[in-house]
Amino acid sequence: MKIPEKVPEWLTIIKDNISDLISRKDYAQINEFISTIDQSGEYLYWEDFKYLQMPVEITPEVAWSYLKFTRLSKKVNIKLTSKESIFFNYWTPDGILRDLSEIDKYIGGQILVDDGTSFNQPEHKRYLINSLMEEAIASSQLEGASTTRKAAKEMLRSARKPQNHAEKMIYNNYQTILKIKSFVDKPLDEQLILELHKSMTIDTLEKPEWSGRFRILTDEAIIVGDNEGTLYEPPPSGKIPEMLKVLCDYANTDETVRFVHPVIKAINLHFYLAYIHPFNDGNGRTARALFYWYMLRKKYWMMEYLTISRIFIQAPAQYKRAFLYTELDDLDLTYFMSFNIKVITLAIKILKEYILRKQKEILNVSTHLKKYPELNERQREVLRIAIDNPDSQYTIEGHQVTNSVTYETARRDLAYLEEKGLLGKVKKGKKFYYIASINLIRILKPH
Repeated sequence: MKIPEKVPEWLTIIKDNISDLISRKDYAQINEFISTIDQSGEYLYWEDFKYLQMPVEITPEVAWSYLKFTRLSKKVNIKLTSKESIFFNYWTPDGILRDLSEIDKYIGGQILVDDGTSFNQPEHKRYLINSLMEEAIASSQLEGASTTRKAAKEMLRSARKPQNHAEKMIYNNYQTILKIKSFVDKPLDEQLILELHKSMTIDTLEKPEWSGRFRILTDEAIIVGDNEGTLYEPPPSGKIPEMLKVLCDYANTDETVRFVHPVIKAINLHFYLAYIHPFNDGNGRTARALFYWYMLRKKYWMMEYLTISRIFIQAPAQYKRAFLYTELDDLDLTYFMSFNIKVITLAIKILKEYILRKQKEILNVSTHLKKYPELNERQREVLRIAIDNPDSQYTIEGHQVTNSVTYETARRDLAYLEEKGLLGKVKKGKKFYYIASINLIRILKPH
């Protein structure tokens, strides 16, 4: 993608035009135009703003300068600093506040779907494991893992070992997401960041020694770009220790003078780790892991199951632009916050739709399972998946992980389904796999 167009030198422009603006008879109309820009739900950068219909005899450059002036009056600086030691800043327009309210409503505490039932019900939590897998797959694909969702999910469900580089990336991602919960009571420090990075990247990097260590002076300089050229030059490796200290202090300190919404802080942590770019590779994966870590630390327990990376994949250029807009426009983090908050609200919508769809599937399949009232919900879910995906394979280990049960409980679940002829069992190498019976639908169909 192209580097976004630089913003006009707004301060000089407003100094040259302020008296004309104030003396205009339609000043109130101009003021209303400017004040409504950031309340529309879109936090516009210059490239998009300049194409709006401007008030009469007001150039886009003058209007932009006035907008920048009003934004400046609302911004607050935060502890995070640029590679030039300048503070990042942000503010919260009404659109962001509305979305934050929705996020608080749906991913913290007792969450209800549209029919009044709760995500906290045991059967729903099993469905949410699917979303966790989707996030692991999408996050890895965002970093270049080349495989199909079907193949990747089959690997995770069956708990088989990854067979190639892409599957190893996905496996690492999945295991790290599961592991993050064990870190939430620890303060953020360099060791925790290294642990997240190593868990995400082991056996997947160009040089194995890169996994779990920061960039050092003897490493080649990092340049972030694509086939169209350089997009961003991270700080030199010598700046990494001091910037990581700033990151950790920001994460571990709860502001007492001014309230900072936890979602905003989590997004800022995501941004800043990516901005520091402390690793030779795997920075994006680790930044997203840090985001999840902070959200879970602040009790947004449903965040674990939102597939934000899958949305990033659908709009990779928007993700990059939001990052670049922040760097190019006076370190204004509102661009990156606005984009990520919209992604979170969309992920919540997708999750709710998924839960409702699974509820309908339960009703549809339940008629087939009337002949087997003794089956528990774990076994019923296996059969639901088998009906929809006849080629799926199941292992005791995979069933154990998916349902958070003991190995023996998982073994009995699958063995009973085999005994009833609903699943078959095949051996591949030294491992047994359970597969759907060829006659599964016929066997289940009520007479």
